[in-house]
Amino acid sequence: MTLALGLVLGAVIGVLLGLLGGGGSILAVPVLVYALHLPLAEAIPVSLLVVGSASLTGAVPKILARLIEWRLAAIFAGTGIVGTFLGSGAGRHLPESVVLVGFGLVMIAAAVRMLRGDASLGTACRTGTSGIDWRRCAPRSIPTGFAVGVLTGLFGVGGGFLIIPALVLLLGIEMTVAVGTSLVVIVANSAAGLVSHTDGLGGNWALTATFAGAAIAGSLVAGRWADRVNADRLKNWFAYLVLAVAGYVLIDAAHTIVT
Repeated sequence: MTLALGLVLGAVIGVLLGLLGGGGSILAVPVLVYALHLPLAEAIPVSLLVVGSASLTGAVPKILARLIEWRLAAIFAGTGIVGTFLGSGAGRHLPESVVLVGFGLVMIAAAVRMLRGDASLGTACRTGTSGIDWRRCAPRSIPTGFAVGVLTGLFGVGGGFLIIPALVLLLGIEMTVAVGTSLVVIVANSAAGLVSHTDGLGGNWALTATFAGAAIAGSLVAGRWADRVNADRLKNWFAYLVLAVAGYVLIDAAHTIVT
């Protein structure tokens, strides 16, 4: 029964990764903890393994379609890897319930930014000729990439739920390009996070393989359709999904702290 549930939930997460870039990463840890009953210390590296693998698979069609801004991806990944190791170190000294509360609050903040709409699109990277103004873009990209890395190490997520809002709302990158770029960054951050959390990997490899395989398959299928989905609806669905999961995580974590 657990393997069957892992298969279904892994497929759902893979589809979200293929369509949204970061939807799977924001759901993987809650699914592993609450639905598949893994301890948080084990759920974090499993999540990073699954999300990193599925993101790598989902990034392939984006690369072929040239929907990735490689220089921005390099900035986010380079600074993010450093932040990931720092975040994972900090997380080892915090109670599980505190980490989950922080996770829920970060998800709410990300969802609110996404729901602001196109009126809040940033312009730091955009020029009048649709190019990128690196003198304005880099100073915002570097600290943002570092912050995403810290959250990856602390919460065990790829960071797409923050990378996409940062690229779209702060830097003014088009949604379709932001999704592809986020997948590349997720791969790099997840790899760094997995290295820093290897001591948490348990022996439930059957569940991990089932979950990861389904996620990869779902990401491949969904990746073929992402550029055909309405960008505004995609963003809103993403935000509402984030809010729903955040509410559940916060309620459960708060109950644990109180009791």
